[in-house]
Amino acid sequence: MWKKDKADNDDADQQTADENGQDGTAAQAEDVIAFVGKGVEFKGIITYNGTVRIDGQLDGEIHTDGTLLVGEDAVLTAKVSAGTVISKGKITGDISAKEKVRLLSPAILNGSVKAPTISMEEGVLFNGSIEMARAEVRELSREAAVRAANAPASGMKRVTG
Repeated sequence: MWKKDKADNDDADQQTADENGQDGTAAQAEDVIAFVGKGVEFKGIITYNGTVRIDGQLDGEIHTDGTLLVGEDAVLTAKVSAGTVISKGKITGDISAKEKVRLLSPAILNGSVKAPTISMEEGVLFNGSIEMARAEVRELSREAAVRAANAPASGMKRVTG
């Protein structure tokens, strides 16, 4: 119903790929499922799976395990909980991401960020705090890794002098 012709889709895929820093193949596999266009104002709570792009104004909350793309003209006053957040727009509020937060110039963020991976381009304005929480599935803790390294190899005897 909302499908664009092939040429328009290729342009959108490339724009999404550019924002993701990828060559477009991942963007095609993960199509934008919803779009809040420039000039659209929305108040409330958005919950979704997949990828949503916002270029308008949003006041409320966003909850997803998917990806949130915030366009350059977007203005969000929201609490955001997402898998990945990629922003070129203005966000006022706290962001919690399970995977990563990418702030691309000319993004403005006023609020806290909690994510295992955070990147900011030159030209981004950021006022707030950052907590780089570990991802849910990560490598062994440092203590466990040290214990494993100090343990003798199987079939070997530890000799102390």
